[in-house]
Amino acid sequence: MATKIRLQRHGRKGYAFYHIVIADSRAPRDGKFIERIGSYNPNTNPATIDLKFDRALYWLQVGAQPTDTTRTILSTQGVLLKKHLLGGVAKGAFSEAEAETRFQAWIDAKQSALNTLKVKDSDAARAKVKAGLEAEKAVNKVRAAKLAEKRAEKAAAEAITQAEAAASEAAEAAEILEAVEVVETVKAAEAVEAAEAAVEAVKAAEAVVEAAEAAVTETAAPVAEATETAADTDTPAPAAE
Repeated sequence: MATKIRLQRHGRKGYAFYHIVIADSRAPRDGKFIERIGSYNPNTNPATIDLKFDRALYWLQVGAQPTDTTRTILSTQGVLLKKHLLGGVAKGAFSEAEAETRFQAWIDAKQSALNTLKVKDSDAARAKVKAGLEAEKAVNKVRAAKLAEKRAEKAAAEAITQAEAAASEAAEAAEILEAVEVVETVKAAEAVEAAEAAVEAVKAAEAVVEAAEAAVTETAAPVAEATETAADTDTPAPAAE
């Protein structure tokens, strides 16, 4: 039976992950399978691979054929290299210990390269975050400047409005004060006129009184004379001794 090492799709739309399975080459892609030897999730960075190394190597040795994607996965995990090294041991090209040494050296080099890549990615991520923070600071600075400008404009407008209101109130107060002064001036003038009129009235009254007294005096003089004359006539003569 021809067997293949291939991927079996799982997950949902827009977020698919895969099982690495051993299946009959005639079976449908997501149909029955013989054995599941791992999983592959391309949604992470880097992609997450969980592989049963020994079982994958076994199926390669018994003739299972990987698809293009699974071949790449097996290559990155070192399964194809291990199969190649074991083939060299079988041919007597080198010993099994030498094969293991070469494989371990490859693992170490791969891990070192992976660590370097992680460091670069980490540095790039930090630089990106830093650049984002700087950009955000710049944007916030511009926003703060615009906000301060708007507040200054609003404060200036309010100050102008308050100044205009104060000027209007001052003008109204001046008008009221002027009107009060005019009223007070008019009242003072009227009081002066009234006082003068009163003085004139008093003078007129005094003149009337003087005239009355003069009239009484003129009338009383003849009466007194007549009274004296009558008294002289009525007085009897003194008796003779």
